[in-house]
Amino acid sequence: MSEHGADQHGVHDLAPGDEELDGSGVAQGLRGYLLGLALAVGLTAASFYFAHSPLVWAPAVATALIVLAIAQMGVHLVFFLHITTGPDNTNNVLALAFGVLIVFLIMAGSLWIMANLSHHTPGMDQLMRMQR
Repeated sequence: MSEHGADQHGVHDLAPGDEELDGSGVAQGLRGYLLGLALAVGLTAASFYFAHSPLVWAPAVATALIVLAIAQMGVHLVFFLHITTGPDNTNNVLALAFGVLIVFLIMAGSLWIMANLSHHTPGMDQLMRMQR
């Protein structure tokens, strides 16, 4: 394997979402985007289908939608944002992990604050009694 990712036969081994930067991979890049679009549309259609179909047991619909949403995020990360496991994408993966950490901290902090306020705020019936 050479330093440019080609093996001894000149065949390039690229992960889905990776593309050549020398300009020769325009058709391949367009094909990757179209494949990502087809997968995203298919996963969206599957989500609507499973949400309104008797095929999935009613309590399991939420789990099916979560699985399809995670798959949708994976498609977007690989085919549109080009986040892959290649050695050139280490900084992208670290930036993504940091972004996910920040979003998680904001969500967890917001939920904690709302739960704390809900616990310490009097109910509507107590507020009505206070006004009398």
